Amino acid sequence: MGRRSDHTRIELEELFVAEGRRQLAETGLARFSAREVAKRVGYSIGTLYNVFGSYDGLMLALNARTLALWAQHLRDRLAAAGDDRIRALVCGYFEFARDNPKAWIAIYEHHMADGGPAPESYQALAADLMSVAAGEVARELPEAAAEAVLALTRSLVATVHGHCAFALYRTFSMLGETAPADAALARVRETLEAAKTRDR
Repeated sequence: MGRRSDHTRIELEELFVAEGRRQLAETGLARFSAREVAKRVGYSIGTLYNVFGSYDGLMLALNARTLALWAQHLRDRLAAAGDDRIRALVCGYFEFARDNPKAWIAIYEHHMADGGPAPESYQALAADLMSVAAGEVARELPEAAAEAVLALTRSLVATVHGHCAFALYRTFSMLGETAPADAALARVRETLEAAKTRDR
């Protein structure tokens, strides 16, 4: 019998998220079990769904926590970056994925059961993460319009993300690339330099 009144709703949410993140880091999304999360916390699956509404609700809470931690990691990395902030940003991207591989991948593997978009609050966290990168692109391209900065940032993030995913899945090892973070950084620098030349 699961406990029913030991914790407030807010406390329950934090317990489930903490255990869910621990389990996700251990199993990955493919073997992740909401029922096992509830069991390990000591509550019924019904209590978990009362808190989050559904399996999707739980996964959104877990991925939202990952996004928030990721954005903070990048901000911390930039705060200690010195002059080469672009290197700090790219390396910070790779570091977070390397240190949290299964939680990081779960952000991209999970899709809403109804095929619809994630709630606005979740999208805001993703936008906040993007804004960290966009801020650094804007520093490099002070004359560029905000829309152009955001469009370029999306492409640069996609470039870094692809390198990072290939590194995590060891695809680069098969292709002979031994320094994927350095390769991603080189592509970012090349693109920024090309954009600066166009703006002159």
